[in-house]
Amino acid sequence: MTEHKQVAHQERYAILKSMLEDRRRDIQDRLRSRRETLPAQVAEVKDAEEQSVQDFVQDVELALMEMKSETLAQIDEAIRRLEAGVYGACANCGREIAAARLKALPFATLCLECQENEEEARASVRSQETRMTRGFATTLGSVKAEGEL
Repeated sequence: MTEHKQVAHQERYAILKSMLEDRRRDIQDRLRSRRETLPAQVAEVKDAEEQSVQDFVQDVELALMEMKSETLAQIDEAIRRLEAGVYGACANCGREIAAARLKALPFATLCLECQENEEEARASVRSQETRMTRGFATTLGSVKAEGEL
């Protein structure tokens, strides 16, 4: 690798690592803030309606915390890929992931085309599962109706 390319590579590495670490720090701060506010909210006495609303809000907060934790794991994995020198390469086809995609989703592991193919495959599986479930329910309904005769 020429010296110019090596310097460019090191600069890109530093920028990407900084971006990922900033994102990780931001998420960790948000998680910490949410964790600190949850106990205070639980201690307040509420009537049944307020408690119901508070329970819903708490469930949403916990779901958000779980999503943020998953994002942290993805960022940590992206940093490992960066350090291994494979960051920015599609895990499926090996082509380079577009810079705009990495900027929007810095922990992306698939190029846009492979991501779309994966999502289409998942949608197809879900569609098949839905059809099978409907078919089973129809069959079960028919069997039940025959048994009631």
